[in-house]
Amino acid sequence: MTTWHVADHLARRYAAGTAPETDAWSLEKHVESCAPCARRVTAAVRERGAAAPLLDEIRAAVLATAAAEGVPAEGVPAGRAPAADAGDAGPRGRGAWRRVTGARRFGRVLWAAGPAFRGGWVGALLLVVGAAVALAFGGGPDMQARPVLLLLAPVLPVAGVGLSYGRYADPMHEIIATSPGGGLRLLLVRTAAVLGTAVPVTALAWAVLPASAGGPGALSWLLPGLALTLAALSLGSYVGCRAGSWAVAAAWAAAVTVPGLGTSHTPLAEAARTATRLLSGSPAQGAWAVAAVLGAGLLALRRRSFDHLETS
Repeated sequence: MTTWHVADHLARRYAAGTAPETDAWSLEKHVESCAPCARRVTAAVRERGAAAPLLDEIRAAVLATAAAEGVPAEGVPAGRAPAADAGDAGPRGRGAWRRVTGARRFGRVLWAAGPAFRGGWVGALLLVVGAAVALAFGGGPDMQARPVLLLLAPVLPVAGVGLSYGRYADPMHEIIATSPGGGLRLLLVRTAAVLGTAVPVTALAWAVLPASAGGPGALSWLLPGLALTLAALSLGSYVGCRAGSWAVAAAWAAAVTVPGLGTSHTPLAEAARTATRLLSGSPAQGAWAVAAVLGAGLLALRRRSFDHLETS
């Protein structure tokens, strides 16, 4: 398979600022892992780019600072031999190098998972699950914990999505949204991390709750949760992730609370019963499947909208 590299004419167009947006993204992504192409683009920018004088000043300042601290231009401290390659360190050294590299990669994955994991969403998820377990053992006879968990489970991922991307959630949104790895790709990575956390935690809570006769299955909320998450992502392409998630959560809340208004049961118990009806049975699951497919299709059509900064 032929490996693509940056051609000279593309490097010159990139330096002049006339390269198409898609070509510029491909170039920026490629030079992250290709040193020869990175040098070619750097030379073109220094030769033709409008920022060449500024780059020369920055380079000179960095070299001056390094020289003042006794670090030569090659990046090796003065009086110290270059470090041996990891492959020359023997089996024990190579094993330690792999462990360090693996830990760094795992840390980067956790950081890339998004602001939802660095904020309060995980705590809110554990609080909801803990409240459901508490209701199972401390609630009244009119209150069953599994319907209550079904009431909240489909919107838990939606809340995580709203806290994972956008200018309100991420302080580095301006940088991330304009980078080659940003946009919908990063949003889907963070959404997968949210789902990968919410699903096991909710399933574990379901396993410890007392059984209820005639209720839906343990995973009956997964397809509705996926459909609501895709709806939040699709709506977020128009109004931003936070606003889209809030709108979807509000629509779900209205769907489960409005039908129970004026009944003799408590509002929470009646909303849980309504949620159970919306999630139970093949017709309901089929409708949620159709909604998920439609949401995925709309998201695919709107994928380019995440390449720009949010304005709302």
